[in-house]
Formats: sequence, C-alpha cells, structure tokens
Amino acid sequence: MDDLNQRFEDGNITLPQLLLHWAGTIPDELAIREKDLGIWNRVTWAEYFAKVRGFALGLHIRGFGRGDRLAIASEDTPEWLYSDIAAQALGGMTVGVYPTNPWRELNYILRHSKSSIIVCGDQEQVDKVLNAEAIEGAFPNLKLIVCVDMKGMRNYDRTRLKSFDEVVQEGLDHASGHIDDADFFLDCVNAGKPDDPAVVVYTSGTTGPPKGAMLSHRNLLVASYPLIDQFNLTRDRYSVVCYLPLCHVAERVFSTILSLMIGGAVNFAESIDTVQVNLREIAPRVFLGVPRIWEKLQYSASIRIQDARPMARRVYNWGLDLGQAHFRKIEAGQQLNPVERVKHFVAKILVFNPLKRFMGIDKVHCSFVGGASISPEVVRFFRVIGVPLYQVYGMTESGGLAFFQNADKATVGAAGVPAPGLQYRIAEDGELEIKHPSVFLGYLDNEKATAETIIDGWLQTGDVVEQLDNGEIAIVDRKKSIIITSGGKNITPSEIENALKDSIYISEAIVVGEGRNFLGALLQIDYDTVGKWAQAQGLAYTTFSHLSSLDEVRELIAKEVARVNDTFARVENIRKFVLLKKQLDHDDGELTATQKVRRNVIETRFEAEMAEIYA
Repeated sequence: MDDLNQRFEDGNITLPQLLLHWAGTIPDELAIREKDLGIWNRVTWAEYFAKVRGFALGLHIRGFGRGDRLAIASEDTPEWLYSDIAAQALGGMTVGVYPTNPWRELNYILRHSKSSIIVCGDQEQVDKVLNAEAIEGAFPNLKLIVCVDMKGMRNYDRTRLKSFDEVVQEGLDHASGHIDDADFFLDCVNAGKPDDPAVVVYTSGTTGPPKGAMLSHRNLLVASYPLIDQFNLTRDRYSVVCYLPLCHVAERVFSTILSLMIGGAVNFAESIDTVQVNLREIAPRVFLGVPRIWEKLQYSASIRIQDARPMARRVYNWGLDLGQAHFRKIEAGQQLNPVERVKHFVAKILVFNPLKRFMGIDKVHCSFVGGASISPEVVRFFRVIGVPLYQVYGMTESGGLAFFQNADKATVGAAGVPAPGLQYRIAEDGELEIKHPSVFLGYLDNEKATAETIIDGWLQTGDVVEQLDNGEIAIVDRKKSIIITSGGKNITPSEIENALKDSIYISEAIVVGEGRNFLGALLQIDYDTVGKWAQAQGLAYTTFSHLSSLDEVRELIAKEVARVNDTFARVENIRKFVLLKKQLDHDDGELTATQKVRRNVIETRFEAEMAEIYA
C-alpha cells in the first residue's frame, strides 16, 4: 500500500489500473450503491470491473480506440462510471455533457469534441442528439448512440441506437468467441500511461463559448492526493453520496478519483431533489457541496423550525445564539470557561446533533465547499453546529483542487493553503497564477486559448485573490467580474451578492453598475421562503411572477437590502434594485450548467429591468 500511495502522490498510475487493483485485491467488497425501487443495490469491485470490461470490449469491436472521444450525457448512474473508465481503458477520452444542457449546447460539445460515441442516460438525452441532427445536420464523427434506460424508445430506429446492456453483452460474446482477444482488455489497461489524456471537461462558459480542458490521469491524481494525505482518508473512512453532475470536475474528484484511489464506496443519490433524504439513509463519512447545496441545507432547517412548536423554536434559537457567541470567542483565540462548556454541551445534545441528523451529515468527519464563492455566514452556521466544513479552491484547469483548508488553517471567508508542491504567485493586478503537475494539458483544438491560459508554465486562473497573514488565500472575485464604476471605483460584486443571499428571502443576486455612477441589483426571491412568509401575512398569489410583483414582497426585500447596505461603504451600497419576474434558468441561457450566472448575457436579457434601475 505504501508503494501505491507513492504512485498516487506522483501520479504514476491510471484510473483503469486502479480499478484493476481493487478488483484483484478486494473483489467482494462494496464499490457502488444505487437505489432502485426503494432498495439500495450493491455493486462489488469485481462486478464494477466486469461491467467496465464488457463495455470496453463492446466499444472496441466498433472501432473505438486510442485518442477517440466518448461523450456521456446522463444523470449520475453507475453506467456513467463504467463508460468513463471503459473509454479510458482503451486509451480514449471521456467528454462529459451536463444532462441539463439544452440541445444547442450538447450539439456544440459533440461537434467540437468530435465524439464518435455518446452514452445517453434516457430518452430525453437521446432526443436531444436526434433533434440536434435534425436541425443542424448529422454529426460527422458520431457512430453509435448508447442508452442506459430504454424506456419509451420501442419504436426508435435502432440502426445506430443500442442499449448499454446490449453493448456490454456484445463485447463479452465477442471476447468468448475470439480466444486471441481474451487478454485484449487487460493489455490495454496495463499499456495506459499516466500522462495520457483521460477526460475533456468543458468549462461552464460564463464569459464565452465553452472550452474543452484536457486532463491526464496524472493531473487528476496529483490534484486529489493531498486530501487523502491531509484528512487521513482510508477505505473504512470514505463513503460519499454522488449527486452533482459527474462531468463537474469537483464531483469527479470525490466520486471517481478519490474512490478509485482509496477503494471507498460511492452511493448514487436518486436525484438532486432527494439529496437530503439520501444523506440521512447513507450517512456518508465525507461530503462535498457547492455553495447552493449548503445554503439549501441551512434553509431547510430554517423552514422546518418555523413549523415547530414555540418551545422547540425557543430552544433552537437559544442553541444557535449560544453557539455563535462561543464560535466568535473561539475565533478570537479565547477559551470557553467551565460554565460555557457545560452550556455548549447541552446545546450540542438538544440542538446541534438533531440538526445534523436531520440534514444527514451527522457521521461526516470532513466536508468541503467549492465551485464558487460562499457566504461566510453559511460557513459559520455549519461550524457552529459542529460540522467540519472546509473551503477548497481549484478549477477545471488545475485538476479540480489547488488550495484547501484544514483544522489548523480554516479562516472563515478564506480558501486555504496551497497543496504540497504547488507553486503560486499573485500578479500586480491581484490575479492568482499557479504551477503544478496538476495543471491541465491544454484546451482541445484551441492552441490560442491554451497559450493565453498557460504562460511560461504558469496557469492564469482569472481569479483575483488576497494573501492572508496565516498563509491562506482569500478569493476576491473573478477578474472579469470586477465592476469599475464611472467614478473609477473598483467593486467586488460577489461579496455584496453573498451578503444579499444570506437572507433566506433572496435566492439569487446580481450586482450591476459597470460604467455607471451607482450600483444596482437584479434580485430573485426564494419562492419557498417568501411564499411561506406571504401565506403567514394572508397574501394571496398564484405564480412566481405574481408573488414577486406584490408591493408587500418588495417592501420585505427592501428591508433586506437596507440591512446589507449598512454593512458596506456607501459607494458599495445598492441604490436601486429590481425583483425578477422569472427564475433564472439554464435553458434560457442565464445560468451555466453549474448554476453560475452568465454575466455576459444578463444586461441584454434583462434590458427592461436595467432600464428601470438606470432610467
């Protein structure tokens, strides 16, 4: 195992070789768990390997090989992992497509990546492929469409369409009938090189068309290894719930890379909407959440307590107030006195532990937040109730991880210290630049963008940061998101937006004001919490748009904006705001697949709202 750990640290192994290792050493141990019809079904490492081998052989007889690209457009399922590792085992690359992507984005990725095979999760994803072909013409490289769930597709043309199980069975049948091919799969796996391109991850496209970042096995392994080393992640201390799209580099790190490095179990959530229920059922030991997930967990507790009896609400509020006071004291470097320790123990029994059980994170020994900036108040809430929540920072181009917090370096609002061996520097304009073996191979078929992003071996992250006294960095904002007002003042919008989203009544905030003489904001109400508030006030409404248009709701949000304005300098105050009459949507091009706001389309998409602010 020591030799294996050294290979992890150096990245001298491939992901299919790791699967081969676990299938050979712990074949009957749990690798994957998936819920079907209310029952959690187990998949062992031997079964995992067999599925990958069968699918890889099925791809091989269709000509898929080294350098080819296989796209996957699917919700999270075990077949996502099987397809991913099978393509890599043959020397190919996996191209992830978000299942929420509209057909136009899927069309762009399939054509740009020149994928020869696509694995679709269900009828909806197959229809996107067929619609794109009907409108834009046939994909010149696409040879085969594979579908995991064939429900509703009885009358489809099966010329190019196969079920996942059919491909697996055809591969196994071919191998059994061709003795010379019996060891072909193992030969391919063993021939894999750590610096082979393994995956192509398309960037979210917040400021332009998505670019396909190519990552090697070594990139992914050396980026992930520091978490194993720092948090003592072992097979018996590692189980995760897979719920974010697997084409997102953060989910790939936790549900594919770390699982294969450690031999830990991956549990597939039924859907993003059932995450909290699945968390309670699985009680994972490690948990990763993007900011929106942590915000939803916090809001769910806030909404639940509003329906509780008065005594329960008083105990809840007492516990949180006490915990926050104690947390502030500890943050200041002070110790709790004996009386405070007793009170804290009582609060832990009556409030904190039940809260964690309700959220399904009571067994977590380390948890992480990444993918975007998060409000410090959300981090404080979870640390107050005893959840070890650490900020991690990275990007697709850095293999998913570059900086992370730990028990010794965990300043609220910071993003941690560099991973061992990572070099970094801060440019004159505040942009973070890094150099490390995890830095990606470049953008697929885009030498110009690669040359602009990697200069003399230094990755230009595009993030403006500050260096803290304790060695941590703090992310200020995306370089392209900084607002410069007409008076020449540089404004960091994310800090103000996070403060606004601390309100349980505001789910999205977009600060505007580039080239203007004051800041404005486009605000989206939280439909659930504002709706509950409206019902308590006796206000009738029918739709999101109707609720947003109520004068009483505007007054409610105005108070929240005023509260936030009091915490910022006058030049950073929101002078005017507009409540959006619709929820921001990925299908409408306002959000990326990872739910980040596409700032480059906001002012044109909401031209009337902008005119209302800056009339």
